[in-house]
Amino acid sequence: MLNDRLSPADSNDTPSDFVSPDFFLKDPENGLPEWRVSAGQVAYPDSVAAMEARVEAILKNEARELIWLIEHPPLYTAGVSAKREDLLEPDRFDVFDSARGGQFTYHGPGQRVIYVMLDLNRRSKDIRAFIKALEGWIIGTLWQFNVEGHIRDGRVGVWVERRDRGITPIPEDKIAAIGIKLRRWVSFHGISLNVEPDLSHFNGIVPCGISEHGVTSLIDLGLPVTMDEVDYALRQEFIERFGPVDLAE
Repeated sequence: MLNDRLSPADSNDTPSDFVSPDFFLKDPENGLPEWRVSAGQVAYPDSVAAMEARVEAILKNEARELIWLIEHPPLYTAGVSAKREDLLEPDRFDVFDSARGGQFTYHGPGQRVIYVMLDLNRRSKDIRAFIKALEGWIIGTLWQFNVEGHIRDGRVGVWVERRDRGITPIPEDKIAAIGIKLRRWVSFHGISLNVEPDLSHFNGIVPCGISEHGVTSLIDLGLPVTMDEVDYALRQEFIERFGPVDLAE
């Protein structure tokens, strides 16, 4: 399923500055980021506690950066801008307040959650460019499966046009959400990419406060991809945009 012919640069809709050397480590000799994939489902409070500890260790130069790929059990999280009226079914799943930016989102099985703990002191201290680089990372990953992702003004995340529905204006669905927090220029929280989640679980919220658009996944788009294939594409695209990594044992 991986595509070695297309690149985001082939899309007229894709900004040309997605691939930015500004976010490569300035001092790779002091340690590359760790790339870790956790098996099974990780409880949300456990993941937050682990991120908090790792960020503090990074700030003290006691740990390397970390890209952590996990899945959660079904749950909703409320970012710092969440509106309580956007929680439509408060008793459906556990709901957790989150320190990340953004509004309500869903996490659950079949969704790849990517927690991004990078030290921008060692890369580039530009939060807007960093968010754009993260969006570009996901857009590049989607291109590996012949899916064209888009960014839209006023709508954080990555979107796909649903031309398969044959209607105008062309509907757009969200395939990836981004919510980042910085602590003294070290990032945490991150990205959720819909691979094969139960999309009906999103019905309990107004995802990211946007009611006029839907959500989709790679499987929903008709692509029989596996999580392992997605993880491989994510790692290759990360290396292209942020530099090499060390694989966790």
